[in-house]
Amino acid sequence: MNAPAGPGVVVPDPVNEPVRRYPAGSAARAGLQQALRQFAGEQLELTNTIGGHSRPGGGEPRDVVVPHEYRRVLGTLRESTHADACAAVAAAKAAAPGWRELAPTDRAAVFLRAAQALAGPWRDIVNAATMLGQGKTAHQAEIDAACELVDFWRFNVAFAARLAGDQPHSITGEWNRLDLRPLEGFVYAVTPFNFTSIAGNLPTAPALMGNTVVWKPAPTQALAAHLLMRLLEAAGLPPGVINLVGGSGVPVSEVVCADPELAGVHFTGSTAVFTRLWQALAANLDRYRGYPRIVGETGGKDFVVAHPSADVDVVRAALVRAAFEYSGQKCSAASRAYLPASLWRRLGSDLAAATEALTVGDVGEFDHFTGAVIDARAYARLAAACTRAADDPSVTILAGARCDDGVGWFVRPTVLLGTDPGREWFTEELFGPILAVYVYDDDRPGAWADVLDLVDRTSAYALTGAVIGTDRAALAQAEQALRFCAGNLSINDAPTGAVVGRQPFGGTRRSGTDDKAGSAQNLLRWVAPRIIKENLDAPLGHPRRSGSNVGENKHQGIHGL
Repeated sequence: MNAPAGPGVVVPDPVNEPVRRYPAGSAARAGLQQALRQFAGEQLELTNTIGGHSRPGGGEPRDVVVPHEYRRVLGTLRESTHADACAAVAAAKAAAPGWRELAPTDRAAVFLRAAQALAGPWRDIVNAATMLGQGKTAHQAEIDAACELVDFWRFNVAFAARLAGDQPHSITGEWNRLDLRPLEGFVYAVTPFNFTSIAGNLPTAPALMGNTVVWKPAPTQALAAHLLMRLLEAAGLPPGVINLVGGSGVPVSEVVCADPELAGVHFTGSTAVFTRLWQALAANLDRYRGYPRIVGETGGKDFVVAHPSADVDVVRAALVRAAFEYSGQKCSAASRAYLPASLWRRLGSDLAAATEALTVGDVGEFDHFTGAVIDARAYARLAAACTRAADDPSVTILAGARCDDGVGWFVRPTVLLGTDPGREWFTEELFGPILAVYVYDDDRPGAWADVLDLVDRTSAYALTGAVIGTDRAALAQAEQALRFCAGNLSINDAPTGAVVGRQPFGGTRRSGTDDKAGSAQNLLRWVAPRIIKENLDAPLGHPRRSGSNVGENKHQGIHGL
């Protein structure tokens, strides 16, 4: 069934984009390989896009490189300056009247056209850019840059239509209407390196609802962001609606956060950066025209906890997939596991062997399980963590913990067996292919309740988690005990892999504001609803004494707010 978009208007019913496979010898693989070759020997100028014009930033140049072969330069951007940020803000303000006055169906058409283009002729080139620039395998790029972003654009249009169709009740003689106004001002979208789909969704979700946007993507995602901007322009996005400013972001944030017309921040990234942004907003609160909306998804210390009734094969598959796909660089990646001793005796050596068997290398070769981590800073952080683990008497390294940055930034998938669940391996976000395992004594009475309490109180984050078992009472107990330590909880599955329209995504505590990307709840954050009441039988006069109905008509009383 199509979703209503207003009287006499429906929008296409969204369906999740099918995931394309890339088997050897297939036309799909040949097309993607051709797109990868297009970037060979080519170094793009990764410009800002301000008011519809492409122009370099005013700061120092910065190379965007291939993580598994960092001497290979894909393109160069220039750091954005205060002047660049001021120009982007001015362009967003100038474009706002025309964009918000455009019919919602016309705005929606831009993103439906973009989705159609990404599902078709743009698919290979955006996937290839994500593979090379962000170090994703073909499968990880496909489910992210193609499928999830197509889903965001299609489902958001349907969600917006349904919100607009949810009109207030009217009685005879009265007509009540809902006006989903955009925010008054502009929105600042700050996006991460690890998901092209998030980079595309954060600026376009507010734009769909009639807002104009200043978009600051991560420098290491600049190649795919550059292409997404071209795709949106080709789909008919008017100049100035989304203004891309690249680079490290500090000068941009300083300008944006000081502007009185900042209406909202849409953020995905580190907890530390989100905290600094929120503090900057608080410091400038008295100068804003209104209170800015703040939507953020930040870090995670995502868990897998297994009951003694769990299937050992299900646990192994969940841990390997969730901890090591994309080298653990997903905010939903499993980084701590709590396993019963009875299961560990059957799982431990197999998990270590399965982890050691994972291949790591050039993602363009298609057969590797994962590639390099994103950049030198991430590599240094993770290599240091591996060194600390080797020196920690509470830790036994079961697999991995080997690092090599001779050609690319490679960190082997790593399994740590820890005896102290209060150590950093179980509490701090490492954001890499490092899984810490704690084995609990399931023969002890009350062990299940105790381990659930341990999971809940160990980390400041509350993004994703998974519970694995076949004992229904134990699963129900876990679902209740872990109610507040994961915004997305999986049962008998990995804690990764949320799908737009099926598992809206977001967490609480230090993981963010839980505004659920890929849902109507998120879109509501980018509107200022107005209710219009029209009296179709206007009253005459006014009440003169208690009990008098002079001045009232048969449809209207004088009570209410």
